[in-house]
Amino acid sequence: MLKLHTEMIEPFIGPEDFKSAMGSAFSAYDTLLSGSGPGGNMTGWLDLPVKTPERLLADCRLIASRWLGTLDVVVVVGIGGSFLGAKCALEAFSHSFASAGERNSPHIVFAGYSLSEDYMSDLLGYLKKKSYGLIVISKSGTTIEPALAFRILRMDMLKRFGAEDTRRRIVTVTDERNGALRAMSEKYGYTSLSLPSNVGGRYSVLTAVGLLPIAVAGFDIESFLGGAAEARENLLKKEESNPALIYASLRNIMYRCGKKIEVFVNYHPKLKYLGEWLKQLFAESEGKQLKGLFPATLDFTTDLHSVGQYIQDGERTMFETSILAGSKEVEVFVPKSTDNLDGLDYLVGRTLEDINFMAEKGTRMAHTSGNVPNIYIEMEKIDEWNMGQLFYFFEFSCAISAYMLGVNPFDQPAVDVYKNNLYKLLGRPGYTD
Repeated sequence: MLKLHTEMIEPFIGPEDFKSAMGSAFSAYDTLLSGSGPGGNMTGWLDLPVKTPERLLADCRLIASRWLGTLDVVVVVGIGGSFLGAKCALEAFSHSFASAGERNSPHIVFAGYSLSEDYMSDLLGYLKKKSYGLIVISKSGTTIEPALAFRILRMDMLKRFGAEDTRRRIVTVTDERNGALRAMSEKYGYTSLSLPSNVGGRYSVLTAVGLLPIAVAGFDIESFLGGAAEARENLLKKEESNPALIYASLRNIMYRCGKKIEVFVNYHPKLKYLGEWLKQLFAESEGKQLKGLFPATLDFTTDLHSVGQYIQDGERTMFETSILAGSKEVEVFVPKSTDNLDGLDYLVGRTLEDINFMAEKGTRMAHTSGNVPNIYIEMEKIDEWNMGQLFYFFEFSCAISAYMLGVNPFDQPAVDVYKNNLYKLLGRPGYTD
């Protein structure tokens, strides 16, 4: 199980503050598990690790096997929760240079998460000599970014492959009954997987939204769900040692103490997109009614050489949550040099992982001494089981934390404001002033 370390934040918190916060966390726990709070009808994600239908897993495996060896590339089309979880998981599981080497499974790329003309042009150029397929993820099918990407790519496929072959190359993940993407799937006969109606986008990585791309990329979806199931078993215990309740309590104490920014930090490039997923999870779940911590992300040690000065010596409005992971079995040792002109012979025989760990420890010491409280979460290694645990831990913690804050963790009432303005400016019917 993941380990939550709090020793570097405890000096900033009074015992009575923590006791009060834990009482609020227990109350939020009851609200979440009973489904009695705002958005209580959107808590289906709680049981996904143990109630995912075997039929869904079989469908994911079947699609993956059907495309194995026949497609060079699969484009996953989606935005927000329909994109970030899968992107995060695949970045974590894949070889750092997977796109440059030999591969058995199709290369997974993403589209529909921006309106960049350059990106789409580059993508079409990249796909020009590739055999490719599409996984289109959208509950409605009308969100403008993925809908436009799907239209452009579908027209390209029809031109290149014809209607029947295109039909076999497209899989949709959408609402079971309603929406434009559901209607298109039925009209054109696309293979389609359903999204649970009681699971919102940012909590959907354990549904077909995440499972299908992970399976197509050749990774173990059963292990992914197994790790989440282990996390669920531990986090459903209403105990003072429950790490999700402790973490949610600490976050809310920091917020009330004026630490309004939570900086999510990783020390491994494979976890870069974890920060992007966490930004959406916490911002959309908590940022309401003029409340909420602002989530930021940093990649250490890289960003210590760009914003490290500010963190150490800037305005004291933040705290850090670091995610640490052990390395694989392969070790990279510092070799002896013939001249030692770089002065690094004192590190000969040590592994890069050991040096990275010392950099993390030294950074925590520096930042806490500079009045930046630190929490860190330790996972054994980056693989399907441990990432499944991590996803579930943060989803559970976020829901508890939002209820403690007094907001609905599962809606996003302000998201449509920009969309409505965009539709007006573009002249969409029904959206004119």
